[in-house]
Amino acid sequence: MTETDRTDSYSTSQKRSDALWEKIRTDPSGLRMLTGDRPTGALHIGHYFGSLRNRVRLQDAGVESWVIVADYQVITDREILGDIQGSVRELLTDYLAAGIDPERSTIFTHSAVPALNQLMLPFLSLVTQPELERNPTVKAELQAAGKTAMGGLMLTYPVHQAADILFCHGNLVPVGKDQLPHIEQTRVIARRFNERYAGGEAYFPEPDALLSEAPTILGLDGSAKMSKSLGNTVMLRMSPEETLKKIKKAKTDSERLITYDPENRPEVANLLMLSSLCSDRTPEEIAEEIGDKGAGTLKIMTAELINEHLAPLRARRAELEKDPGYLFSVLRAGNERANAVADETLAHVREVMGMVY
Repeated sequence: MTETDRTDSYSTSQKRSDALWEKIRTDPSGLRMLTGDRPTGALHIGHYFGSLRNRVRLQDAGVESWVIVADYQVITDREILGDIQGSVRELLTDYLAAGIDPERSTIFTHSAVPALNQLMLPFLSLVTQPELERNPTVKAELQAAGKTAMGGLMLTYPVHQAADILFCHGNLVPVGKDQLPHIEQTRVIARRFNERYAGGEAYFPEPDALLSEAPTILGLDGSAKMSKSLGNTVMLRMSPEETLKKIKKAKTDSERLITYDPENRPEVANLLMLSSLCSDRTPEEIAEEIGDKGAGTLKIMTAELINEHLAPLRARRAELEKDPGYLFSVLRAGNERANAVADETLAHVREVMGMVY
C-alpha cells in the first residue's frame, strides 16, 4: 500500500468514524463494541485518557460493550510470561475503578472461551501469508518487542483479533490510527467468510473503526507514548505523592514563558494537555494562567489536577483491591456470557460450512 493509499484509507475511516459518533449521540441501538487490552499489569494515564475513559463513555451512552482481557496475546512476543493472573487482577481492578460496569459490559478472557479461538481455523483459510506479512501493525509490534524473527502467533495476530471481534458480531471497535490495518483485515475476513462459506449471507458484520477523539499522550520523558517498561508513566494506582514525584521529573524545556505549542514545544504541550483533560479548561487557557512562572509551576499544577481528577477512581480502586474474589467472580460471569455467544457463533459456522455430523 502506497502512502497515498494509506492517506485515502485513513480519510475514509475518519468519515465513517465521524458518522458513528453521530449515531452514538442520537441512537446507539444496534451497535456492539469490542475492545480490550493485553494483561501486562496495571494501567496508566495514557491508557486512561487514550481509551479507558472513552469506553466508559460509550457504555454509558448505551452501546453494547464487550471488553476482552487478551491473555493469550501476552505470549505473542514474550518469552517470560510473569504473573499473568496477577496482571489480570490489576487490569480488572483498573477497569472497574474507572467505571466499566459488569452489569452493562461483558468482561472476559481469551483463554476461557474455546469456541472463540476455534474460529481461527476457518479464518486462517481466508488469508494469505503475504497479506499477514504486509500488516504494518504486526511489523511495529515485532520491532517494539526487539525481535527479528516473527513467530507464528505474532504472524497470525490480526486473524486472532478478527476472531475476538467477530465471535460476538462486534461492529464497532475503538482504535487509534495505528490499529486501522487490523480492522481492515477483520473486514476482509468477514467479507470473504460470508462469500465463501455463508453463500453470500451477511452473517459476520464488517466492523467499523471508531477513531479516538483523545490526543496522543506522550511519555513523561518526551518519548512517543507512555510505557511501563520505560518508566515514563503515571500509574492509575499511584498515590498523590508518587504522582507529584513523577510529574516533577517530566521533561520540559528551558523557556520560562509557558505556551501551548505542540509542534515546537511537545513536552510542555503534553503537560498542558494532561491538565486540560483533568479540568474544564483548554491548554491555551492554562498556559496563559501560568504565564512566565515556568515549568515548575506547570508541573505542580498538572500533578494537582491529575490527583484531583483521579481521586474517586483511586478510592474505588482501593476498595476493590480488598476483595480479589469479587474481581474474579466478575470475570467468571463474563466468561460464561462470552462462552454462550461463542458457542452459538461456532455452531452456525459449522452449519454453513457443512460440518455438522
